[in-house]
Amino acid sequence: MGDKPRLEKYYKEEVNKSLLKKYGNCMKVPRLEKIVVNCGLGKSAKDRAVFESAVESLKEITGQKPITTRAKKSISAFYLRTGDSVGLKVTLRKNQMFEFLDRLVNVAIPRIRDFRGLNPDSFDGRGNYTLGISEQFIFPEIDYDKVKEVIGMDITIITTAKTDEEGLELLKKFGLPFRIRKGE
Repeated sequence: MGDKPRLEKYYKEEVNKSLLKKYGNCMKVPRLEKIVVNCGLGKSAKDRAVFESAVESLKEITGQKPITTRAKKSISAFYLRTGDSVGLKVTLRKNQMFEFLDRLVNVAIPRIRDFRGLNPDSFDGRGNYTLGISEQFIFPEIDYDKVKEVIGMDITIITTAKTDEEGLELLKKFGLPFRIRKGE
């Protein structure tokens, strides 16, 4: 196929070896499992041009075609029927996951306006981290002229870590810029 992604090599050569000293057993060392990029479109999902633009944007950012998420229930207050398109989702694993994380850490996050670090409290209690991005323009692949509407997205990094502390330690080793909590 091709060479392994740079971040995967870094994980196997540096991160895994340093965490192996702490855990003692290679099977206990936390690792990345997958990255899920989720994009809710709300009322924009009904507009076909905006929806297609969002699909293209997500395809360019992640390198794979997103699946359409559909409403599970009808909610009359939101003019929503069961089966209506409400968003897009992409699950990245293996090489694509490492490539995406590399671009996120080294290219996209530094382009966020007024960035003061990622919130270390956004873990879910099981070592998985979610960060929200308000616009897709932080990714250099996006062409401003082709975008019909600004979309935000949630990026969830799923790890095999058992606790938030283990997940935080792993993601810090990958270079995610977390802000320092008060009192540390």
